[in-house]
Amino acid sequence: MSAAAVNPNIVPLDQIPGLLLPALGDTALMVGITMVIVVLFGVPIGALVHNTGRGGLYENRALHLASGWIVSLGRSLPFLILMAAIIPFTRLITGTNIGIPAAVVPMSIAGIAFFSRIVENALRSVPAEYTTIARAAGASRLQVIRTAQLAEAIPSLVGGLTINTIAMIEYSAIAGTIGAGGIGYVAVTYGYQRFDTRVMLATIVLLVVLVALVQLTGDRIARRLTPRLRFLQGAGTRSTSPAQTPSPVSLPAAPSS
Repeated sequence: MSAAAVNPNIVPLDQIPGLLLPALGDTALMVGITMVIVVLFGVPIGALVHNTGRGGLYENRALHLASGWIVSLGRSLPFLILMAAIIPFTRLITGTNIGIPAAVVPMSIAGIAFFSRIVENALRSVPAEYTTIARAAGASRLQVIRTAQLAEAIPSLVGGLTINTIAMIEYSAIAGTIGAGGIGYVAVTYGYQRFDTRVMLATIVLLVVLVALVQLTGDRIARRLTPRLRFLQGAGTRSTSPAQTPSPVSLPAAPSS
């Protein structure tokens, strides 16, 4: 006698794939939308925090402290508490407090705060000489951020984006508790609440495989980008005479006087 016949709450084994595949699609949709928002807002906010600090391109102590405090506040709240605390704001933005749209709002806020700090740390690791060289070559401050700071920090940013994506997968599982769907919803509703060990194990395996694929993809992209940047820097060094200072980044030509 099958487990489903003994307990009607148990999902038959042949129906588990049909239960997990739509959930995987919901998780991918939540994480995908969230990561687009995270990149669009996290990169400029992280660059703002970095460049308003001491020695930055837009040095402003008050703005630096305010923006850094806001980012730290977003990172300090556990996601479940953040999700519950901003339910009125989520309802105001999306018109609902359940489903994928309601999950994207708190996931985006948490992800932006996390990725902004990653961007700040990545830009901080870029040698200050690159900024100096870019400014001396006549680049504007926005051009310096784009062509010197962000371009040089791309491998670190890809690694940080990978970590952030994995965190959003974890958050999407928590968001399943508000009816957002996804793998977490299946794990809680069909696995935990119905005491279905097979569904629970299947969701765990699926999450582990999904996270491993994201990590593997991110690592491979970062490894591909790092030698490319080093090659470009080395080529620039070889093509420059010893009396000149090599430029490690692509810079606009200095305006003629």
